[in-house]
Amino acid sequence: METIEKTKIIVHTSVQAPIDKVWEYFTEPTHICQWNHASDDWHCPKAENDLQVGGKFSYTMAAKDGSFQFDFGGTYTQVIKNKYIGYILGDGREVEVCFEEMSDGIQLVESFDPENENSQEQQRFGWQSILDNFKKHTEEN
Repeated sequence: METIEKTKIIVHTSVQAPIDKVWEYFTEPTHICQWNHASDDWHCPKAENDLQVGGKFSYTMAAKDGSFQFDFGGTYTQVIKNKYIGYILGDGREVEVCFEEMSDGIQLVESFDPENENSQEQQRFGWQSILDNFKKHTEEN
């Protein structure tokens, strides 16, 4: 049987806001519910977040028409305030989120192990769309 090496998928954005605000909007459930969707026909009606090593999170992702929903969740493996979040998803995939202060704002980079159900292009597009919504929500509020 052939083993296929999977490389991490990386998405990123630059947010024009102070680091404390970027961190808060990325990690607080009230804000997560405002930006955590890949398209306008989806939303995030519920978010729970215990942001500490060993803590768990769960975000409900749902089609606005009620046709489908799922929970996206995992367990934190490392948390460094305003700098880094590492977690393992329920299916065992690893995710890293890096926050870096730059002269033009906060550079946010997410890298994650791909899953097998959707193409890597679809996964990159979906995660980037969510990150773009995060940027918009943070800068406009």
